[in-house]
Amino acid sequence: MKLPFALARRFVAGETFEQSVSKVRYFNEHGIKVTLDLLGENVKDRETADSTVDEYIGLLQNIHTAGLKSTISVKLTMMGLDIDTEYCKDNLYRLLDEAREKDSFVRIDMEGSDYTQVTIDLFKDAFRDYGKHVGIVLQSYLHRTKQDVAELAELGADVRMCKGAYKEPSRVALQDMADIREAFKEYTAMLLEKTTYPRIATHDDELIDWVKAYAAENKIGKPRFEIQMLYGLREETMIDLVKDGYNARVYVPYGTMWFPYFKRRLTERKENIFFVARNLFKK
Repeated sequence: MKLPFALARRFVAGETFEQSVSKVRYFNEHGIKVTLDLLGENVKDRETADSTVDEYIGLLQNIHTAGLKSTISVKLTMMGLDIDTEYCKDNLYRLLDEAREKDSFVRIDMEGSDYTQVTIDLFKDAFRDYGKHVGIVLQSYLHRTKQDVAELAELGADVRMCKGAYKEPSRVALQDMADIREAFKEYTAMLLEKTTYPRIATHDDELIDWVKAYAAENKIGKPRFEIQMLYGLREETMIDLVKDGYNARVYVPYGTMWFPYFKRRLTERKENIFFVARNLFKK
């Protein structure tokens, strides 16, 4: 059964780029940059992967034509990672060629822990060849992130630090939120020290307050980092951050394959479930 898009409207801007443009413009008008994320994952056939890359390239072109302050985020499993690693790399490079031509940027999203190593490997190759046009995501709850963040910080990579949204076992990831927060702080401090412009992705007031205090105490200027949040969550907070002089960015997902993303947002916080339930039948 196909679920109605109304279910996901809180967290997903639309099913097409055209439906999402007004949301992007709204954020841009408030001084907030955007990352557009075409939803989907785990493509199993080359025809779909090829068409997805074409759509990503078209997205970069549409952003450029519309004059939006937006970059894009991609999942490597959308580009054929489950089919063949070299094939996925070729697809990624085809997209990055377009990003370099348009002087834009592609964020390689991080998926479940089974993909962490190959994603980092492909990113390092891409970073060597495309530099400022490509970045990666690290998840603070993974045990391995302590080593990964140190290595990528030494490379000067563009890293987006988040807590992590996938359900992982204790042998792979921290389970206690207090431990996840402490790891997040440790790794973010390393990025602030060793990289030129870290992206700090969190809705957690404790972490937001910590970032502000740490930056002030260490004389790290507000223009030196970026605070990121997800579409549908804490919009007024983002507007206030910009008013206070911080750089802010909203991840704006769109597309027809929205259900896995929507499901992860619901499982993160019980309040999200209640919000959807309250608004399901509202016009």
